[in-house]
Amino acid sequence: MDEVQIKDDEVIAQTKLWLEKAVIGLNLCPFAKGVHIKDQIRYFVSHATTPEALIKDLMAELEVLAEVNPEKIDTTLLIHPFVMQDFLDYNDFLEVADATLEELDLDGILQVASFHPQYQFEDAAPDDIDNYTNRSPFPTLHLLREDSIDKAVEAFPEAEQIYEKNMQTLRALGHEAWKKLFI
Repeated sequence: MDEVQIKDDEVIAQTKLWLEKAVIGLNLCPFAKGVHIKDQIRYFVSHATTPEALIKDLMAELEVLAEVNPEKIDTTLLIHPFVMQDFLDYNDFLEVADATLEELDLDGILQVASFHPQYQFEDAAPDDIDNYTNRSPFPTLHLLREDSIDKAVEAFPEAEQIYEKNMQTLRALGHEAWKKLFI
């Protein structure tokens, strides 16, 4: 196995651990467990080191997701550990990601959600536990199907309350318990 493959495996393993322990384990996303169990999540590690190279990977992954059968791949985690380490740069890049959706005529079909190790909500302090609802081990663009979101929301009648529930969960958990999740 070459060095890049080992690195990719480590990145994916850390991302899966976060998904299992935090996202699914704390029920931060009640829709994640089903696609995880059915192995319908595509994990793609980008080797991009520039925003331009990341855009190319984003375009390719959006096209893969748009074309593949949802029973095979329902969602993609585009993990990019070598670019967009600074959260403010990453946050600005989200506008580029949305513009890319429009450029590919996939706006309304797919959408991009965001996760980052330094994720920070507007008006939140950097160490605010609420930020951890969107903190992942590596910068990650989550590519989702609009149809899948619609079906999940129909099945989960109080979907609009997930955000608030997640904040309450993390506030009750606290920083120390969050760290212990990954030990």
